[in-house]
Amino acid sequence: MSEKNREGRRTARQKLAAEREKQKSRDKRRRALIVGASVVGVLGLAAVIGVIAANAGKDDGSESSGPVVAPSGAQGKDSLAIPVGKESAKSTLVIWEDFRCPACKAFELAYRDTIHELTDAGQLKVEYHLATIIDGNMGGTGSRKAANAAACAQDAGKFPAYHDVLFTDQPAESDDAYADEDKLLDLAGKVDGLDTTAFQECVKNGTHNSWVEKSNEAFRSGGFSGTPTVLLDGKNVYQDRSMTPAKLKQLVEDANK
Repeated sequence: MSEKNREGRRTARQKLAAEREKQKSRDKRRRALIVGASVVGVLGLAAVIGVIAANAGKDDGSESSGPVVAPSGAQGKDSLAIPVGKESAKSTLVIWEDFRCPACKAFELAYRDTIHELTDAGQLKVEYHLATIIDGNMGGTGSRKAANAAACAQDAGKFPAYHDVLFTDQPAESDDAYADEDKLLDLAGKVDGLDTTAFQECVKNGTHNSWVEKSNEAFRSGGFSGTPTVLLDGKNVYQDRSMTPAKLKQLVEDANK
């Protein structure tokens, strides 16, 4: 073999080796791009999953969004108080309650007759404020839906009677039975003249849901320790361990002398 031929083959092998190196470099870059794209894709998917997971625990407000519609006759700041009794009464009892709250039921059953007696006599005005604390603590929507239904009853002039029914028939704290609108409508049948088309639509449409949420926000920002919170002429009487229905009656009667 001539020197010229040997040089030609050596040159060819060198070119082939160089081409192979170039191909390896191209393959390496391609793999890097593929891996990089995969990482970006995974990170993007993780970000999406993270957003979904973060939002899963949030209330999107779909049932409580919309205009704040106060029930008929609501009074006080932002119209958050439902009044019962005569305006001329010399004593005012402010009650913050949650229809799923067992302590609220215990208070109502113990003091209800006395409160009715004093409001009927024109000696006491009661301002009811509704909260949804148990929904937040236990989960569910029963507090809000029951409060909305009570506000609908206020529209119909039937709040006191329906309010009492909701506490009398209150389910166990862990049972979100009042989230069932049919349950709330069935209970309306216990109040004469309440179970009307207007009331049913108000309950089903959640007409006062945003108002209920606003009331609950006022409770949370009010510095109260829990429900019920009961204030007689500004003094927290629920925290008074010596308070009884008889003592409450005496305090109100004394204020009216």
